[in-house]
Amino acid sequence: MIRVQRQDFDVGAELAALSGDNRGIGGVCAFVGLVREMAGGEPLRSMSLEHYPGMTEKALARIEAEARERWPLEETLIIHRYGKLEPGERIVLVATASARRQAAFESCNFIIDWLKTKAPFWKLEQTGGGAEWADARDSDGAAAARWFRDAKGKQLD
Repeated sequence: MIRVQRQDFDVGAELAALSGDNRGIGGVCAFVGLVREMAGGEPLRSMSLEHYPGMTEKALARIEAEARERWPLEETLIIHRYGKLEPGERIVLVATASARRQAAFESCNFIIDWLKTKAPFWKLEQTGGGAEWADARDSDGAAAARWFRDAKGKQLD
């Protein structure tokens, strides 16, 4: 399931709904992303997240489909917020459920790594020094690059 929404979410309720009555699930792995209090070494007042409706959901659906091709998943959940957020607020929830924990761990990591590099979201950070669009981080690209390797560690194109 994919949701792009302005409103906050209840992590516990979302995870309970994810697994529901499915007794084939042996493990659920979740990642919750929060707005940090610092941006570029300055205290962050707020962050505004923008996206293109329709395009964003399609990109997230491709990421989810890729995860389902790579791992035997029972359920997936991607919730990403947009709008003005303050430090400490939740931005994103990614959760995966599988019969086996390793598939849940790996697929959750994969989805968040690819979400950070492939999903069309833009972040405007507001600090005491003004507003600035956040650039992509090299560390996000490096994290995503590990998923371009085959089972023997060979780099894929």
